Amino acid sequence: MPYPKLKMLIAGEWTDGHSGKNEAVICPADGSEIGRVPHANKQDLNDALESSLKGFNTWRLTTPHNRQAILEKTARLLEERFEDISQNLTREMGKPIVESKTELQVAIDLLRWYSEEGKRIYGRIIPSRFPGMQHEARKVPVGPTLAFVAWNFPATNVMRKVAGALAAGCSITIKPSEETPATAIAIGKAFMDAGLPAGVLNIVFGVPSEVSEHLLNSPIPRKLSFTGSVPVGVHLQQLAAKNLIRCTMELGGHSPVLIFKDADIQKAAQFCAAGKFRNAGQVCISPTRFFVEESVHEEFVNAFKKHVDSINIGDGLDPSVNMGPLVAERRINIIDDFVTDAVSKGAELIVGGKRAQSPGSFYQPTLIRNVPETARIMTEEPFGPIAPTSTFKTLDEVIDRSNSLPFGLAAYAFTQSPKTARLLKTEIESGMLAINSLHIHSVETPFGGLKHSGYGYEGGIEGVEAFLATKYSSEIFE
Repeated sequence: MPYPKLKMLIAGEWTDGHSGKNEAVICPADGSEIGRVPHANKQDLNDALESSLKGFNTWRLTTPHNRQAILEKTARLLEERFEDISQNLTREMGKPIVESKTELQVAIDLLRWYSEEGKRIYGRIIPSRFPGMQHEARKVPVGPTLAFVAWNFPATNVMRKVAGALAAGCSITIKPSEETPATAIAIGKAFMDAGLPAGVLNIVFGVPSEVSEHLLNSPIPRKLSFTGSVPVGVHLQQLAAKNLIRCTMELGGHSPVLIFKDADIQKAAQFCAAGKFRNAGQVCISPTRFFVEESVHEEFVNAFKKHVDSINIGDGLDPSVNMGPLVAERRINIIDDFVTDAVSKGAELIVGGKRAQSPGSFYQPTLIRNVPETARIMTEEPFGPIAPTSTFKTLDEVIDRSNSLPFGLAAYAFTQSPKTARLLKTEIESGMLAINSLHIHSVETPFGGLKHSGYGYEGGIEGVEAFLATKYSSEIFE
């Protein structure tokens, strides 16, 4: 299937908008232009906002049973279109086709989870201290919502926002990444073909700062959900504050991995290598700082290197490939600078450390050992295929080092000690922690961070609650 023609969804219609502007979508595997995505102007954004308000007043009155039926039909349509959507996801983002299919399946699972959970939005009756009085707390959809999402997971980033909002009874206007638009558009088409009313879902593109500033300056939106970097998240929160728009912020991380000498080192290395180079390391919960107990550091590095050596880099549409390119050429120099800086400060480059091939934005999977704390990669999120290792001697030391950064999204540990595991659950400052695996999230579990990694949750019952408000009423019966 060829890459589709790209349009925006505004007020139930697929449109190029009124700006006359667009930008190229580049395939990261070969640097070729595969499409052009239209940009919205202020009129388009105003039309989206107005239709979102109308859509909300329709959707909030739709029964949860009927909302669930439309969401379920959308899930079935996505399953029917699974192969085409997966291939286009790989074309625009670069990840191996098996990862694209996994991601799309997770997005469908998220949709089904949210659609069913939307039928279980319960309020409560509160016993009164006064005779004849009843207190009632009801959960209601918060209102028209906005969402801005990053490029690294074009299906799940979009679905976490859209499915959560729709299940709660909200309308939503979303701006996906201009680098990966086709996946979001395919999801939008499935919703519309399933019978979603006009205006309940709007999809717009454009210059990110211009779009976000205009939408957040409107009195219509009552909720913002954002996935992206910390600096952008802080900026959006400031814009949202002007209209007291409540926010969910899923921001960057810098995930520590604690590997203790009592762990199964071979298995830990296998899991860590697979997790580190998934999506070429372009994952907010990717393991990014490997702290290995001193006595097993050599064994871990050697085992890790064996897995790195087996990675096959190339075009993600090739089923034999297990690591694709970085999303864009601009990322090559950024990753290269992390490696150069670490080596200049005394780290040892074990494998990788340079561009893999051209054309395409490919970078070799890279392992660096004995990386000092002064290296940038130990304090800044690399968002790429680099694994830095460092040693530790004591439990207290490694906990302090793990918690030393302002980030707190995900963390991982490998140990056979129940006592150590219990302590880590208490002391590690992260929103999510996995022990003896890298499985950090399922559709039914909350996903979110602490500190500068953001606040609020997606997934699980928390993902629906994020789009709800509580209304209280009291009544006296005569």
